Amino acid sequence: NKTNGTAVSAAYREMFMAAGGGGLGLFTAISRLRGVYERISAQMEAAGYPLYAQHIDAMDTGTLVDIFRAEENSCLLGTDAVRDGVDVPGRSLRLIVFDRVPWPRPTLVHKARRSHFGGRAYDEMLTRLKLKQAYGRLLRRDGDQGVFVILDKALPTRLTTAFPDGVEIHRVGLAEAIAITRNLLNPG
Repeated sequence: NKTNGTAVSAAYREMFMAAGGGGLGLFTAISRLRGVYERISAQMEAAGYPLYAQHIDAMDTGTLVDIFRAEENSCLLGTDAVRDGVDVPGRSLRLIVFDRVPWPRPTLVHKARRSHFGGRAYDEMLTRLKLKQAYGRLLRRDGDQGVFVILDKALPTRLTTAFPDGVEIHRVGLAEAIAITRNLLNPG
């Protein structure tokens, strides 16, 4: 349930641990990011997976990304600036988890643009771009592998065209997503 903060937090924790760290958690709202951080940071730290977060840690985004890149088993929580500005090749980034489909925020400017540029098709184009941008963070060079998870069941199939041809897309429950992640990224 995407509105249940405890369940969403548990999903992030279990996905990050299944990957053995190297997880980037992306959020569409700062309040949800903060809630997840508060619920899982101590458990992550105790398990040996340092957790950093934009809007919480007293560092700029660039410094947080540098730490995340240097600490292969750490995890990072962030919003748009992290999604758009992360360049972390290799094992330091092997899992991306989105809390929700990143639909545009209905600001006055967005509403005017939406009206001018085609309504729902405009929203879908922007959402595809956000998904494509986030997915592009995951595989930066040959040999990189990773798992991209959206915790929101409401991802329309038509938006999966944001991902490159050949990318395997599976609609699975959380338990299966955790198992797939563990088997692919942390088989030990």
